Amino acid sequence: MTDPHPDQPHPDQTDTDQTDADLPGADGTDGTLTLDAAPPGIPDGARVWLVPTPVGNLGDITLRALEVLRAADAVACEDTRRTGALLTHLGIRKALVRLDAHTMRRAPQVLEKYPRLAYVSDAGTPGISDPGAELVQAAVAADIPVEVLPGATAFVPALVLSGLPGGRFTFEGFLPRSGRERKERLSAIAARSETSVLYESPHRLQATLLDLAQACGEGRAASVTRELSKRFEETARGTLSELAAHFGGAVRGEIAVVVAGRSDAEVAAEAAQVDHLGQAQAWAAQGLGVRDIRELLVSQGLRKNDAYTLALQATGTHAGPRPPAAPETRLP
Repeated sequence: MTDPHPDQPHPDQTDTDQTDADLPGADGTDGTLTLDAAPPGIPDGARVWLVPTPVGNLGDITLRALEVLRAADAVACEDTRRTGALLTHLGIRKALVRLDAHTMRRAPQVLEKYPRLAYVSDAGTPGISDPGAELVQAAVAADIPVEVLPGATAFVPALVLSGLPGGRFTFEGFLPRSGRERKERLSAIAARSETSVLYESPHRLQATLLDLAQACGEGRAASVTRELSKRFEETARGTLSELAAHFGGAVRGEIAVVVAGRSDAEVAAEAAQVDHLGQAQAWAAQGLGVRDIRELLVSQGLRKNDAYTLALQATGTHAGPRPPAAPETRLP
């Protein structure tokens, strides 16, 4: 997963069009491209592989991922230094081509130069919260077969660890930092009945949890998983307000937030609220005032504060001094 709004660019992200793969000998040869016979299980001919890489523990790399990385003519990635370190750990030497959000425009040229291309993201499965989809589109446009290897991704383990319902869920990726789109996404999370999963950076975690608490209600159940599969992996579960308090200090690691959907009780309460508002509007159309509508709503079981708010909405009256409560009648 890759934060689409990083505060600092990757150290190898420059404005030049040169990539590591453009340098002769980058793959340990004299720079001449040769196509070796594909190993067993690897098809001959042009092909693009999207290869998942571990989100934390390097032991999570799959045997098939190793096979493909060894068979590819080059490995395209978001950060050549990070991927180079991974390949060195795995004992693989390959030409590296940087294809990130800033350089994906040259994907057609890369595909022409390297017929068998493996693409990896910084961590996890390419195409999720990174520009991998653009490479797939370029390959499809060039009539090059695309193959996606199953493997690591952060949001699925985080969802399972949360203990929240996972039969239906919505993956939100990274939320916009600010503005109307962020508010709309938060409102959508609050309104849906299925679980929501999103990614967040450490320094924005508490602010996002507070925004979620405001949108969904402080008592909405949620969980936060960070440092997945690493030594200091942590999953904290609780309400959104509790989690915001828990993560008020410095936080490290890549983070997945899981938020419960609206409960049946919330849905029923909202439906009842709509019904009561409709009834209040009907009474207002008949000429009843705020006080009378409030008393009628209270007689139907609403709390006085809720009844007063609905009466104001129904009559289009701005909130002012609240009407005095009816005096209690005590039996002698």
